[in-house]
Amino acid sequence: MLVLGGTWFVGHAIVAAALRAGWDVTVFNRGTSPSESNGARLIRGDRTRPGDVAALVASGPWDAVVDTSGYVPANVLAVAGALAPVANRYVFMSTVSVYRDWPVTPLSEDSEVLPCPPDAGPGYGTDTEDGPTRYGYQKSGCEAAVTAAFGEERATLLRPGVILGPREYVGRLPWWLRRVAAGGEVLAPSSPDRAIQPIDVRDVASFALRAIDQNLAGEYNLCRSVGSATFGELLHACAAATGTAPVFTWVPDDVLAQHGVRQWSELPLWRTFEGVWQVDSTKAQGVGLHCRPLHETAADTWQWLNASGAALVNERAAEIGLSPEKEARVLAAWHRSIDQHR
Repeated sequence: MLVLGGTWFVGHAIVAAALRAGWDVTVFNRGTSPSESNGARLIRGDRTRPGDVAALVASGPWDAVVDTSGYVPANVLAVAGALAPVANRYVFMSTVSVYRDWPVTPLSEDSEVLPCPPDAGPGYGTDTEDGPTRYGYQKSGCEAAVTAAFGEERATLLRPGVILGPREYVGRLPWWLRRVAAGGEVLAPSSPDRAIQPIDVRDVASFALRAIDQNLAGEYNLCRSVGSATFGELLHACAAATGTAPVFTWVPDDVLAQHGVRQWSELPLWRTFEGVWQVDSTKAQGVGLHCRPLHETAADTWQWLNASGAALVNERAAEIGLSPEKEARVLAAWHRSIDQHR
């Protein structure tokens, strides 16, 4: 197996799972991120340099390629095209953001994806508020590039939603764990019964291996079943993992909006659009997708954070989390409004 990327989050989990399963694993990346080979063969190179890609091709062949670092369609087209003669299957890590209507409406694999040509450059697509993003356009083009290079029967397109678990560098679950660990009154968004669909990174990795073993072609949404987990379950899992007993105060969506609380970032995983947590993953479940309980993801992530979690830092983490001052202001205003209506 050849893994493009392989050192941060999803790639690291795939490499670890493949090695445990007995695969001979080669990892190709620039070597600029913290890495642990743990038995994998490392090939240093930049996927944007044709000479590096040619050298990589010469070190093949492979039964499968798993691409966790492809973001620009033209580059993915070039890399996949070069690897097509020396690899049997190409598994591309995509995203639910490729769907035109995410996060507004419920989705399945039959939903329309954003239009993007397979040879598009990094400037293709636009960001719209609460709608399609350039990231989604680009990933859609990358999917088209993989299919163009490998054909429909040898291309596997994985579309996870929110991925949590150990080594999560964006910081969504780590922020909640740290906030819950601090104790006291915790501002919680909306209702404990609101359904959510995050998936553990290790379950994504397991499905990627399953796709290779079973020669699964086509598109697969990767998330837990609609309605199978709730926000309340997640926060109570954080409390159990950290050994704390905070008081969760659930504040309605409209009140949070009135106080300018930013969805998805200041309160991670909170977003009010209907389609955010309405992604159908029946197709993947039908061929073996398994999603572990939230309490296991929370406990293992907390253990990782206490062991070495501070070692992974990403610029995206800077926008995650509500400041203590703002949390206190919103909670105080909410309690005053409750008192006035008694």
